Amino acid sequence: MVTDDAGGPGGGGEGAEALDAAFFARWMTAMAGAVDREADRLTELDSAIGDADHGGNMRRGFDAVREELREDLPATPGAVLMTAGRKLVSTVGGASGPLYGTLLRRTGKALGDARSVGREELAGALRTGVDAVTQLGGAAAGDKTMLDALLPAVEALEGNGGKDFGAARAAAGQGAEATIPLQARKGRASYLGERSIGHQDPGATSSALLLAALAEADESGAGSAPGAGSEGGE
Repeated sequence: MVTDDAGGPGGGGEGAEALDAAFFARWMTAMAGAVDREADRLTELDSAIGDADHGGNMRRGFDAVREELREDLPATPGAVLMTAGRKLVSTVGGASGPLYGTLLRRTGKALGDARSVGREELAGALRTGVDAVTQLGGAAAGDKTMLDALLPAVEALEGNGGKDFGAARAAAGQGAEATIPLQARKGRASYLGERSIGHQDPGATSSALLLAALAEADESGAGSAPGAGSEGGE
């Protein structure tokens, strides 16, 4: 549920809103739906410059996250994300498990033990999570990685105080598309050198799905139960 500071139902897009555990579970559920739908595309992108397993890995991981939250919903936003992150680390192969796991766990840790958090707090926590991914992978903007979607998304959120998740969705989608002309400088794709040019990065693409799912969770409103299976997209 999205609530205002007094604990009642909140409206859309205002900084005074508080986001509770059910909202974060709805976000993860929307991401699972998006990955279900886009898994073949993610694998196709990965087949050009990677190991051709990104779609299957992400589907397996977020299916496990969705089931975990359906069975036992944690009481706080931070705990939801930390649970999701741990599940991804244990179920997603390759580099994606540690990277996505770090993103969600560090974001969740930054949110602390509050039973609800503000939108600006979420923007700041996501910055912490993205910074942790940067440190773990050693990549930067322009290296043709998931950061090319995550960094502009976080910057968009910080720029509007967390009020407009749609702006983050748009920024992430544009960032993913902007990887097409780039040469990969990190990860498996970097071994291809100039042959990586002309292909959209699969990690940036799945990261754009994550931000699209956040916007969808917001738009779907307080009436959606966690685990209802709503789908997101770019």
